[in-house]
Amino acid sequence: SRDQAILLLGFAGAFRRSELVALNIDDIKEVQEGLTVTIQRSKTDQEGSGRKIGIPFARGIHCPVKAIQSWLELSGITSGAIFRSVDRHGNIGDQLSNHAIPRIIKGWASKAGFDPKDYAGHSLRSGLVTSAANAGIANHKIRAQTGHKGDAMLNRYIRDSQIFTDNAAGIL
Repeated sequence: SRDQAILLLGFAGAFRRSELVALNIDDIKEVQEGLTVTIQRSKTDQEGSGRKIGIPFARGIHCPVKAIQSWLELSGITSGAIFRSVDRHGNIGDQLSNHAIPRIIKGWASKAGFDPKDYAGHSLRSGLVTSAANAGIANHKIRAQTGHKGDAMLNRYIRDSQIFTDNAAGIL
């Protein structure tokens, strides 16, 4: 479904909600390893130099590449915006707005039994950063995915996720 594609691609690419809704068919390319996604413009790239992000295939049912392929096949979208509104009858509409992404995230968080107040449009991006840091991925590799220029902003995501890692009180 569209929502599955948004959630999985948003997490794998550590995308901002504005980057997700701005994606067009021409911005993705299938390659042997998965997808390359070109972000044409972002919050930190206002001049529109663009950057490419690799989205690899994942094992199991949570593969962002397969989710995008499935959404595009199901929707019949062949040009323009990838993520569009869908009405209750399944009719595909116009490009999603930035405001749709947090509603989708909160809705699925709630269905999964989590408090939707704990989730926002930035949750996919921060989720990738914290998950990667907790898995021991080097900061420069995380920055390559997120587009952060340095560690200062990246470390703001990571700090809270690691307050219990090697916690002095827990070791005693």
